[in-house]
Amino acid sequence: MSKLHLPFLRTPLLLCVLVLLPLPFKVISQDANTERTILLDLKKQLGNPPSIQSWNSSSLACTWKEVTCGDDGSVTGLHLGDKDITETIPPTVCDLKNLTFLNMNFNYIPGGFPKVLYNCTKLQYLDLSQNYFVGPIPDDIDKLSGLRYIDLGANNFTGNIPPQIANLTGLRKLFLYQNQFNGTFPKEISKLSNLVELELPFNNFLPSSIPVEFGQLKKLRLLWMTRANLIGEIPESLASLSSLETLDLAENDLEGKIPDELFTLKNLTYLYLFHNNLSGEIPQRVESLNLVEVDLGMNQLNGSIPEDFGKLKKLQLLSLFDNHLSGEVPPSIGLLPALKTFKVFRNNLSGALPPIMGLHSKLEEFDVSTNQFSGQLPEKLCAGGVLLGVVAFENNLSGPVPRSLGNCNSLHTIQLFSNNFSGEIPAGVWTATNMTYLMLSDNSFSGGLPSKLAWNLSRLELSNNKFSGPIPPGVSSWVNLVVFNASNNLLSGEIPVEITILPHLSNLLLDGNQFSGQLPSKIISWKSLTSLSLSRNALSGQIPKEIGSLPDLRYLDLSRNHFSGEIPLEFDQLKPVFLNLSSNHLSGKIPDQFDNLAYDYSFLNNSNLCAVNPVLNFPNCYAKLRDSKKLPSKTLALILVLTVTIFLVTMIVTLFVVRDYQRKKAKRDLAAWKLTSFQRLNFTEANILASLTENNLIGSGGSGKVYRVAINRAGDYVAVKRIWNNEKMDHNLEKEFSAEVQILGTIRHANIVKLMCCISSESSKLLVYEFMENQSLDRWLHGRKRSPSMGISAVHNSVLDWPTRFQIAIGAARGLSYMHHDCHTPIIHRDVKSSNILLDSELRARIADFGLARILAKQGEAHTMSAVAGSFGYMAPEYAYTTRVNEKIDVYSFGVVLLELATGREPNSGDEHTSLADWAWQQFGHGKPIADCLDPEIKEPCFLQEMTTVFNLGLICTHPLPSTRPSMKDVLEILRRGSPDSNGEKKTGAELDAVPLLGTVTSISATTQRETA
Repeated sequence: MSKLHLPFLRTPLLLCVLVLLPLPFKVISQDANTERTILLDLKKQLGNPPSIQSWNSSSLACTWKEVTCGDDGSVTGLHLGDKDITETIPPTVCDLKNLTFLNMNFNYIPGGFPKVLYNCTKLQYLDLSQNYFVGPIPDDIDKLSGLRYIDLGANNFTGNIPPQIANLTGLRKLFLYQNQFNGTFPKEISKLSNLVELELPFNNFLPSSIPVEFGQLKKLRLLWMTRANLIGEIPESLASLSSLETLDLAENDLEGKIPDELFTLKNLTYLYLFHNNLSGEIPQRVESLNLVEVDLGMNQLNGSIPEDFGKLKKLQLLSLFDNHLSGEVPPSIGLLPALKTFKVFRNNLSGALPPIMGLHSKLEEFDVSTNQFSGQLPEKLCAGGVLLGVVAFENNLSGPVPRSLGNCNSLHTIQLFSNNFSGEIPAGVWTATNMTYLMLSDNSFSGGLPSKLAWNLSRLELSNNKFSGPIPPGVSSWVNLVVFNASNNLLSGEIPVEITILPHLSNLLLDGNQFSGQLPSKIISWKSLTSLSLSRNALSGQIPKEIGSLPDLRYLDLSRNHFSGEIPLEFDQLKPVFLNLSSNHLSGKIPDQFDNLAYDYSFLNNSNLCAVNPVLNFPNCYAKLRDSKKLPSKTLALILVLTVTIFLVTMIVTLFVVRDYQRKKAKRDLAAWKLTSFQRLNFTEANILASLTENNLIGSGGSGKVYRVAINRAGDYVAVKRIWNNEKMDHNLEKEFSAEVQILGTIRHANIVKLMCCISSESSKLLVYEFMENQSLDRWLHGRKRSPSMGISAVHNSVLDWPTRFQIAIGAARGLSYMHHDCHTPIIHRDVKSSNILLDSELRARIADFGLARILAKQGEAHTMSAVAGSFGYMAPEYAYTTRVNEKIDVYSFGVVLLELATGREPNSGDEHTSLADWAWQQFGHGKPIADCLDPEIKEPCFLQEMTTVFNLGLICTHPLPSTRPSMKDVLEILRRGSPDSNGEKKTGAELDAVPLLGTVTSISATTQRETA
């Protein structure tokens, strides 16, 4: 600047002009452009994820929703969580010099810990959770010296947690949950004096005790170390954590006493120590008056319940189940104003329950089962109006059911079996709006059965009581009933025909009553029936032949009645595991299927029966025929000549007339069929229609029959499903047909059965599929265990080895994952089961039978179903009491299939009160070794870890809470990690067990298991 202009610098006007010059704004604009260029370059290096397509050169970076900026306009934060990023983090990110916040969670980022972030010198917040990071956390992680928050959870980090992490002295939150750490965690963490939250759960650390030094973390509010392989005792130094609010050490191998001082921490709010080996008494002095939840279940604790628990005015959950506690429940527990959940089942508690229980709080869960309680149930359990369950079975309780429960519409379950209750059931209990399970067996209840039940009641168990009178005609309204057990009562009258229309009935047990008359012969809807027991009654007449058409009937007991006549020929279609027709008045020939030693005791005390097989202790049918009165030989000869003559004349006359008629009729009939193809076809509808004969029949079910049809001379086959109902399509069958066409006609996947075409007429619908040579997984797993007379093909006598089972699991998971996550609109199958998983010639899995499937309106959106559908043993518990469902019902059913693969058991093979899923959870809850649960026929040391992993995955898939179950995408990922990688190697069992989702298999109380039985 020349001297000529210098004097003007002193004038106020010029100073104002200089202040308003745009120079500083040009500098900021250049910085903004630079950072925008950096971000666009970052976007490119991350693979241009579609989720951040809004990033472009025509807008300011600070306007992008994934970007936050400081007051000076520089980028300070990146929010890139759940953006489907699959690339490693590039160094470019640290070119943003003022970056303090970086969130890249819920992506698919591979590789080791991103050391490129060391150049982000101002970084304070780092969240890389829920990705695919592998390898160890580097020893020089302390180069990120400014960190205050770090979340590396739900990845695949291994090795040790380095002690250098303690050099991050500003750290307030350290989250390393759900990884594959197989080394140690350092005691040096105790040096993080500013640490507020520490999460290390769901890791397979080397067996380690809790460092005494952790007591130095004076600011710590959360200590979470569930399933961290902890051993030894809980150190008393934890009582020095004066700021501690949540202590979760559940599911470890901790032992010894609970330190008395823990219950003196003033700020302690949540205490979870369940599923350990803790012993001794619960500390009797409780001064932690802020406690909201206390869970000490599944330990070895003894002594009594502390009286001081009655002082905890904020307590909402008290869970002490599965211990050795004795004595009475302190009356003060009944006064707690906030108590919602009270679980003390499986202890040695006795005495009367607090009579005011539920009066002062809105009680939701109440489980006191398997104790020695006496007296009556508290009258006011449902005073708050939100009680979900009353579970008190296996005690010495007596008296009537509280009348107040009859006004409790929130109830989902009442389980009072194995007590001394008496009197009549309050009317409102039968019809409570949300009632799903009513289990009252083994008491002295009396009165009659109601005409109306709760609309969604699926399990009614009344056996071994004194119920009397008839089954009311109103039984037709019990439409959602799956199990009806009223054995050993005083019920009488005829069995009403209305009971035969219940569409979901699986178990009907009415033995040991006083029923008389004939059985209804018109069985309309018993297509799901698996067990029918009517023994020890006074039933008479002929056995209805329709029973022989029940496709899933496995248990049939009609013994000790007055049935007469012949055993229906239709019984040849049955494939029972148990059959008992003894002690009746039956006559004629025992069906060929049962004429073997497997049914040696099935027909005793029927003096007029005969058999062909001399092994059975019955007269020979041919001998009886010879001994019967014979016609004279001349008469027989004359009858024979006349019969042959008439037959020949009739055939000759009819042949010419009928042949022409059939040709014309065939043309007319063929024209009435419409073919809609979805694949390239090498056959016509005429090929299919001509082969729908009984000789080609390979299966039948509730919605139709299935045929195997040859389509050429080369031996190629298709499977044809015929949906047909008495010449007129039933509305429900029409819906099933439409569902299969809508879904299978539009999707293509290697693990979903291929629909070739559909052929339809007014009265019948045909679905033509690719043929699966090896039929269903169900037959491979369970066919050998059933009676040899069931007609199981010889191929199913082979044991399905574990590698094949594992590949079947992966294939089926691929199909379901595609339906849930990759279809334009997600699809819920609603009937996933082993019989709907078909196997091709190489035993590869295909998902089949989409008659119950539904397409969701939006991904993740729950859908309303008009009625419950599915198969007993596979149905998710929430499906029994709500019609609002989502993909998690398929996850539950697939979990049952996984348990079938791992254990070899059938889906209904629990005890009399449980299914396979309930049984598996009980084994887990009791601490039984998982190895004892696995299929002994294929259990080999080299497969043990892999089978254990699949069993664990089956558990978490069948968790009662839908939100806790993984998605099918996650399930598939877990299974794929156990399959050969690109080098042909497999993950070890330990690596599989440590994958993120398997770490979430948490303990579930037995009451939750029973309420979802």
